[in-house]
Amino acid sequence: MTDQTERPSGPDRRIFVGPRRLARALAARPNHPSTPSTGEIRAYTESTPQTPQAAPRGSAGQALARATPPVSCGEVVAPRPLGEVRTWPRSFADRLTAPLPGVKAMSRLAREHSIRPNAEGLRHIHRLPYAPEPLPPVPAGAGCVTWAGHASWIIRTGGLTVLADPVWSRRILGTPARITPVGVRWEDLPPVDAVVISHNHYDHLDAPTLRRLPRHTPLFVPAGLGQWCRRRDFGNVTELDWWESAQLGGVRFDFVPAHHWSRRTLTDTCRSLWGGWVIQDTTGDGPRIYFAGDTGYGHWFAEIGRRHPGIDLALLPIGAYEPRWWLGDVHTEPEEAVQAYEDLGAHAMAPMHWATFLLSAEPVLEPLTRLRTAWQRAGHPRDRLWDLPIGGSRLLEGPAG
Repeated sequence: MTDQTERPSGPDRRIFVGPRRLARALAARPNHPSTPSTGEIRAYTESTPQTPQAAPRGSAGQALARATPPVSCGEVVAPRPLGEVRTWPRSFADRLTAPLPGVKAMSRLAREHSIRPNAEGLRHIHRLPYAPEPLPPVPAGAGCVTWAGHASWIIRTGGLTVLADPVWSRRILGTPARITPVGVRWEDLPPVDAVVISHNHYDHLDAPTLRRLPRHTPLFVPAGLGQWCRRRDFGNVTELDWWESAQLGGVRFDFVPAHHWSRRTLTDTCRSLWGGWVIQDTTGDGPRIYFAGDTGYGHWFAEIGRRHPGIDLALLPIGAYEPRWWLGDVHTEPEEAVQAYEDLGAHAMAPMHWATFLLSAEPVLEPLTRLRTAWQRAGHPRDRLWDLPIGGSRLLEGPAG
């Protein structure tokens, strides 16, 4: 079932605003209410030494970079209060690291018929890794990750059960029904202590799934998404900007940048932020887990690794990448995911964002085969690639466990 109160905006696609027009608007009106000024940005980030973002390719990208206020890159600061109600800029378009394709790109996509895999690409659906199993017990001081499919994870650490981008629905707006079942039945979940959301696209923020949760469940969401959650009667919603954190019990949640964008309706493009999460058990020597959410490849991975050294496990997307001219800026392909793992300095990697929904044109089994090849060519130990089946789990026994 889908959320009928919202208008469909397509399966994780682009807006209908040409990059030149967007770039001109940002460059010409940097202090317009829809585009925060540098001073406004400093109200929501830490005023510390700054690292400039890499300029997107092309003249439109250069204009975007000139119009983008710098993002702070200081050390990790004290956690924000839980449930804090905050005021945000009207738009986060200044955080884009590449211009969004416009009408010409949409027309090209339609002409090429490259939205879904062809018949040959669908031939190996029966080989997609699906092996549900009971959730294993988690020893004290350890953690456990379970892949439920797509970008949905059950993360158990610090005595908490955390759902990351939970999508238990059979279908999301604009796409065919899921091609593999959810790896863990909803009724088999332990009590959910918290939820983290990476951004508001329908394959990551699923209203029917969230409706299954008690309304007192703590939600950790990107800046600008709190109002959407509160309208659905969730009373403990914590919105964070990039490089901010909050803490629940002995677990710390740090919101970190991603190379992506946001839109849920026809009128809210980039009205909320996008990013990933670093989740760490602070009660002792517990594991540190990086959940990338949805992202293209870029400079943020090295910066995340610098600020959060000693990541034990990186949950990285490897699917929904073809055609590259369309999706290259916002979705990593398998080889880029391996490079991101190296940039992060993580101990182990688990792939996600594939084998569940048909969002793009690559053959359904190709992400895994390309990932394994790239991993081997890079010379990384095979036991550090946690290519779990949907429904599979893996324990983390603290740092480098």
